[in-house]
Amino acid sequence: MSDAATDTHPGRPSTEAPPRPYIVAVDDDIAVLSAVARDLRRAYAASYRILRADSGASALAALKTARLRDEPVALFLVDQRMPGMSGLEFLAEAVVLYPTAKRVLLTAYADTEASIRAINETRLDYYLLKPWDPPEERLYPVLDDLLDDWQASFRPPFAGLRIVGTRGSAALHHLKEFLVRNLVPYRWIDADGDPEAAELLGLTGATGDDLPLAVLADGTTLVRPTPVEVAEAIGLHTRATLPFYDLVIVGAGPAGLAAAVYGASEGLRTLLVEGQAPGGQAGTSAAIENYLGFPAGLSGGDLARRAVTQARRFGAEILTPRSATSVRVADPYRFVTLSDGSEVGCHALVVGTGVSYRMLDVPGAERLAGAGLYYGSAISEAVDSGGAQVFVIGGGNSAGQAAVYLAKFASAVTMLVRGSSLAGSMSRYLIEQIEAIERISVHVRAVVEEVHGDGTLEAVTVHDLDSGERTRMAGSAVFVFIGAKPHTDWLPDAIQRDAQGYILSGVDLRPGGPRPDGWTLPRAPFWLETSVPGVFVAGDVRHRSVKRVASAVGEGAMAVQFVHQHLAGL
Repeated sequence: MSDAATDTHPGRPSTEAPPRPYIVAVDDDIAVLSAVARDLRRAYAASYRILRADSGASALAALKTARLRDEPVALFLVDQRMPGMSGLEFLAEAVVLYPTAKRVLLTAYADTEASIRAINETRLDYYLLKPWDPPEERLYPVLDDLLDDWQASFRPPFAGLRIVGTRGSAALHHLKEFLVRNLVPYRWIDADGDPEAAELLGLTGATGDDLPLAVLADGTTLVRPTPVEVAEAIGLHTRATLPFYDLVIVGAGPAGLAAAVYGASEGLRTLLVEGQAPGGQAGTSAAIENYLGFPAGLSGGDLARRAVTQARRFGAEILTPRSATSVRVADPYRFVTLSDGSEVGCHALVVGTGVSYRMLDVPGAERLAGAGLYYGSAISEAVDSGGAQVFVIGGGNSAGQAAVYLAKFASAVTMLVRGSSLAGSMSRYLIEQIEAIERISVHVRAVVEEVHGDGTLEAVTVHDLDSGERTRMAGSAVFVFIGAKPHTDWLPDAIQRDAQGYILSGVDLRPGGPRPDGWTLPRAPFWLETSVPGVFVAGDVRHRSVKRVASAVGEGAMAVQFVHQHLAGL
């Protein structure tokens, strides 16, 4: 045997439990190695994996792979007399990778003195003389004691995705936010202060220029990955399985998720396409407290998770992260081009792409976006704001919910509101919560004129609109909620929109007659139908929509009823 081998496929990622620790046996004599492995399996296979190697070099190679996968090693059982690398020489290198693993040397009688010296000089835990028969008397009692001691201080490692990156990195922020919103467990390792980061960079050969670095459970590494690359690597559904569907829905906010649930449950072959994460803008909300049926409120992430599970249970197919880039009409079909260049066809299309927060147009904002300046709640960054001063720009419900949530972690939250009060734009229950939290202060008639920072955000310049005074205020993060912009740039001109880009539908399409210009059917457009027959709109992206989660859910459900009527008339 020229390589290390195991009895249990080391490193296969498990979604149910962390991998069992290894017991590593190393001996150049194949017959002895087989006997050692046999005895170890008989006593310990239920709780440990047995890793065998016929040389120190092959064992070290296997250990580096195991370390990269964050798989634990409990004990080394190593022959002293091996060509090329003695047992003690091997242990000197192995303990760098696994300093807490127990170390046992297999020796001949002639090596006894060296073994005793190694106990004192190299922290060898024990030595065993060959042969060790019977193992019940001469092997297992020693290993049982050592393994019990090791287990007493063992903490199972996180068995999943690890991200190595630098705090304040925009690329790291986008990756973390994608993982959080898609409910993907991960562990972030700070490249600036965590020794484990240096170890992973050394094991993979990566450098600081390769950050962020993603390390998968099986040891695979991705250098500066995009969310799509990570999604594909961890098995998220990113490609359509069929070329044609009854219903394609673009946008997995509350409206799109509702349409997927009702479409799939009513027998339509349904595809839901989402460019970032299920939940849309509502999915970033820390607490939705006025949604019917949840008197204690629920988070946007919880709502999205429940809806995704429900849609999939009925058979809806959900692609994420995958954006729609264009639509073409070839009557009676509609075709949607996706961001990977593929195209899917459908009988009916529902657009539920929602809105995004407008960008802050001040000096420094573009440079620090994702590096202390965030749009929306940025859930992944909230926990990291502990002990810091943060700012929330905006006076609507989303801004209020973010301030309440951030106050759980930050030392102080300052709300900067252009208007003269919160009452005109925020629900009363939120205002009362904000007033009751000492960590939150509200500055009305105040705007940010500049954001400052070298690499990461350090301060903001605030302009008092009444006094004209400008004040530079230190802080580590700014969360922006200053109005919304609809996601409709990808749609063809044939789908009519208002001056702000919101999609026109139903009666708004025909103020002067029964049908809009270019309409090809004898019937008038349904209430949620756009200027292109068979293309429907639901949720915040619709002209004159009510910006509430409940109304978006209702429109998503209603759109499916109009889809059925459209399909019946084909």
